[in-house]
Amino acid sequence: MLVLVAPGQGAQTPGFLAPWLEVPGVADNLRRWSDVAGLDLVHAGTEASEEEIKDTAVAQPLLVAAGLVTAGALLGPLTDLPAKVGAVAGHSVGEITAAVAAGVLTPEDGLAFVRERSQGMAEAAAVTATGMTAVLGGDPEEVAAKLAAHGLTAANNNGGGQIVAAGTLDQLAALKADPPAGARVIGLKVAGAFHTEHMAPGVARLEKLAPTLTVADPRVSYLSNKDGELVSSGAEVLARLVSQVSNPVRWDLCMETLGQLGATAVIELSPAGTLTNLVKRNVKGVATLALKTPADLDKALALVAEHGAGEQQA
Repeated sequence: MLVLVAPGQGAQTPGFLAPWLEVPGVADNLRRWSDVAGLDLVHAGTEASEEEIKDTAVAQPLLVAAGLVTAGALLGPLTDLPAKVGAVAGHSVGEITAAVAAGVLTPEDGLAFVRERSQGMAEAAAVTATGMTAVLGGDPEEVAAKLAAHGLTAANNNGGGQIVAAGTLDQLAALKADPPAGARVIGLKVAGAFHTEHMAPGVARLEKLAPTLTVADPRVSYLSNKDGELVSSGAEVLARLVSQVSNPVRWDLCMETLGQLGATAVIELSPAGTLTNLVKRNVKGVATLALKTPADLDKALALVAEHGAGEQQA
C-alpha cells in the first residue's frame, strides 16, 4: 500500500522549486495558480529569500502549490491517483495538499483556502509576539508538566519524543531557560503559535470561506491530523481543515494509523524530507522516499510500480 504525504510549514528552503520548473506543466500551473494564491509562486519557489518564504502568507500557499505540482509530475492527473495511491496525509498546511490530491477540493479551491488560512494566521500572529519551539526527548509526562508550567501548548506531537511547544515569546524563553530534564529545546523558524488558541481569528476567516467551496468525498483514504483517523466525508474533511488552525496536530497518531493500515511505502512530496524521516523512525518496515527534485522521480516511480494499488480506497 502506497501512501502520499505532504509536509508542513518550515520545510521550505530558498530556491527549492527551481529544478522542478524544467518539468513540463509545472511552471504553467504555478503561474496559473499565482492569481488564486495572491502571490507569484514561481518567484517564491525559486528566487525569494529565506526571510520572504518564512512569511506565513507566502510559505503556506507555496507549500501547497509545490506539493500539487510535484504530485502531478509523479502521478499525472490527480484524477488518476486512486489507481496508484492507497492513502494520503499531510502535516498541518500539508493537509490541504492531501485534501486536493484526494479530490476533496479542486486545486483552485485548495489555493483559495490556503490563501485565506495563511493571511488569517499571519494577522493573528501579528497581534501577540508568539512562536514555536521543538522539544526533543525527555520523559513525556515531565515534558507535558513543564509545558503546562510555562503556559505553553503542545501544538504538534510528531512521535518518537518530538513535541512542538507553542506560545508567547516570553513563555518560550522561559522554557529555554528551564527545559525538561534530558530534553533538547530548539526554536523553529515560524512566525506564530500555530495550532493554538492564538490562531482563533484565522479560524473565523475560514468559517466564512468554507460554505463557498465545493467539496467531494475523498477518492482515497484520508488521514486526519486531529486524531489520525480516516475521514470519508468531504464535508468533514473541510470542517477539520478549518478547526485544525487552532488545534494540535497529532502526526504521531497519523503514523500509528499508517502502520495499522498496512502501509508498505511512503512518498513525501516536495519540499520533502521531514515526514519521511519521522516515518522511518516510527513506522517499521516501510519504504520511504523524499521527492526533493526531479532527479528523484525514477526511484519514486519504481515505488509506485511496486507498491501502488487502487483497492485501498476509502
